Amino acid sequence: MVDLGKNLRELHLLESPKLTKLITTYPINGTNKVDKVVFENGKVYINYDNNTDNSMLQYFENVPLIAWDFYIGGYQPAQKWLKDRKDTQLSFEDIAHYQKIIVLKILHIIKK
Repeated sequence: MVDLGKNLRELHLLESPKLTKLITTYPINGTNKVDKVVFENGKVYINYDNNTDNSMLQYFENVPLIAWDFYIGGYQPAQKWLKDRKDTQLSFEDIAHYQKIIVLKILHIIKK
């Protein structure tokens, strides 16, 4: 029972060793400023602009649609976390945190 509690706590705090194997990448350098968040073809763009050259856009790559659309308690954590950070610049820690959120959602979905 203690081990189960420890595992749950580590998962909730995103400190579990299970979350270290990231499935997403963040391949483009830039300002890391969250502006318009858009999911398209496995990529979550943080600064989407129809009028911009795609090479200028920053995104998380290899995000499964099932993780992006996943609901908990009436909201979608993978979407809400980024949208709550609109007009802010993501730090290295923020980027890693978001990637762990995606892994956590996939682990949760797999267990169902």
